[in-house]
Amino acid sequence: MLPFLDLVLVHNRGVTFGLLASDHPAGRWLLILLTGTITVALLVWLRRAQNRTQAAALGLIIGGALGNLMDRLRHGAVTDFLDFHAQGYHWPAFNLADSGIVLGVALLLIAELRAPTGRALSGR
Repeated sequence: MLPFLDLVLVHNRGVTFGLLASDHPAGRWLLILLTGTITVALLVWLRRAQNRTQAAALGLIIGGALGNLMDRLRHGAVTDFLDFHAQGYHWPAFNLADSGIVLGVALLLIAELRAPTGRALSGR
């Protein structure tokens, strides 16, 4: 496709970089429950968002989590397909939902670093 990008098909039964991967059916449902619980907590945080930047960041994270959750429910694993590499460096395959999560977390961190001193992410 491009000299730095290949499209691949990888079914990730774990979380980031395949951590907690398991072929046992209980592992799949445990990750579904964990993702659902974290998503609900993020939705609560979103309702209390202090500004648009925080809301957008949380929206990206929630959207990515829901995308991966749908994959896990439908296929039993998250489908990764983007494989970037350059100058001998190779990044593990990922998907667009993962990109949303990473961008959302980065946006939260940038917003927090730019916030006035003494204000936590919770807005207190």
